[in-house]
Amino acid sequence: MNKELIINAAPAGVEIALLEDKKLVELHNEKTDANFAVGDLYLGKVKKLIPGLNAAFIDVGFEKDAFLHYTDLSPYARSLLKFTQLSISDKSPDVFDFGKFHVEPEIIKTGKINEVLNGKPNILVQILKEPIAAKGPRLSCEISLPGRFVVITPFNDIVAVSKKIHSSDERKRLQKIVESIKLKNFGVIVRTAAEGKNTAELHDDLLSLVETWKTIQKNLKNAQPPAKILSEQDKTTSILRDLLNEDFNRIITNDKNIYNDTKTYIQKIAPNKSEIVSFHHNGLPIFDQYGISKQVKSSFGKTVNLHSGAYLIIEHTEALHVIDVNSGYKSVSNNQEENALETNLEAGEEIARQLRLRDIGGIIVVDFIDMKLPENKRKLQEAMEKLMHTDRAKHAVLPISKFGLMQITRQRMRPEVNINTSEICPSCNGTGKVTSTFLLEDEIEKRLHYMVTHQHKNLTILVHPIVYSHLTKGFFNIRRRWQRKLKTPIKIKPNSDYYFTEFKFFDANDEEIKF
Repeated sequence: MNKELIINAAPAGVEIALLEDKKLVELHNEKTDANFAVGDLYLGKVKKLIPGLNAAFIDVGFEKDAFLHYTDLSPYARSLLKFTQLSISDKSPDVFDFGKFHVEPEIIKTGKINEVLNGKPNILVQILKEPIAAKGPRLSCEISLPGRFVVITPFNDIVAVSKKIHSSDERKRLQKIVESIKLKNFGVIVRTAAEGKNTAELHDDLLSLVETWKTIQKNLKNAQPPAKILSEQDKTTSILRDLLNEDFNRIITNDKNIYNDTKTYIQKIAPNKSEIVSFHHNGLPIFDQYGISKQVKSSFGKTVNLHSGAYLIIEHTEALHVIDVNSGYKSVSNNQEENALETNLEAGEEIARQLRLRDIGGIIVVDFIDMKLPENKRKLQEAMEKLMHTDRAKHAVLPISKFGLMQITRQRMRPEVNINTSEICPSCNGTGKVTSTFLLEDEIEKRLHYMVTHQHKNLTILVHPIVYSHLTKGFFNIRRRWQRKLKTPIKIKPNSDYYFTEFKFFDANDEEIKF
């Protein structure tokens, strides 16, 4: 798979687009004033203990107190409290020897939060979920620091290897290496990216994370809650850290500082791939140059069109998301069941992309086109599981119910990406909205192709005068390109009575062709 990362820097923040085989699959927006990102560490103050929920509300500086449930406390919560108090204290050194730190006994799984956080102490917490809608951040006390090849988890001595590494010999090799290099009081999780790496590479990654832990100790010294103790790496670096592999073949940015930082980071973690980073400076907006703006306009919104003419309707409610699959005008055969399966498979591919692109989380209910054969329903479920395999968010796909509905759950970490794909209509002075003009040319061409394949010849298209100028400008214009491609004469005429995105087709007898 061909992967590209396009980074657009602007005064308001940084937009990051991930393309797979030229298709936009993830869009991240990092605002310059963004706080409370997943992975950030804060020194918080316990404000309220709610025994009925077995949870606590913690002040971390957000307008609403953050939520901490007992199940997110970590078995080593008492050790974390002790570490926090030691680090804050004036009497302790800036960085004490963590290997000599005495780990407290684990808390029990069925305990009560007021037994652990009695006295409402200050505590080091990590953002588990960003603030969403009216809710404050969700917190965890299971502190983890991710690196390129390993993740360290303080206060335990467990070594675990990613289950995605399938070779048992490789898993044993990595287990032995990490056990020989790990430091006391640090648990280590070996990531999938560590497969095939040598001892030196793993050791360097581990030591850099231990240095990060020492930085946390220094930042805690004399800190007063609420206070940010450590920021997660910026999204550009964290995406590279999590995604960079042999399929990643191009990273382009329009910002010199990001270019230099990215190049330095790549040289550090993957020296043989440093040449894939390039600087965009030809004057055109970077998202327009690489077709991302057009993909954004066509991919967001209530309706998403598919190549076959089928389309998705995506609706959001307070409790869940609903996706309705509607059949198109193209048919692969005269068999209704076969048509339904083909359309559903095409829709499944787009749905898997939309979930990643919009970062949709929670419960998603998909109403596919009805199929009667159990074998076809099974094929669709297997296809969805395979299509969502590349999704980094935790998810589950349930079998199609007897009502023809598929239920999907997907981990919600950040607010859903929601982009307005409508723009002000120039023909009504802003009193209404129309579909983005980015897609007008493609829509006319798609309908032309459909009519020609259904034996319509010598077509005339009536359009708004501005659209007429766009389609006929220059000798090698769009109209001529369509004629060569479709091998039929095409006339285009302006009509000033039409609104900007309106167009109609007429045959050789000047009779309108209804689509």
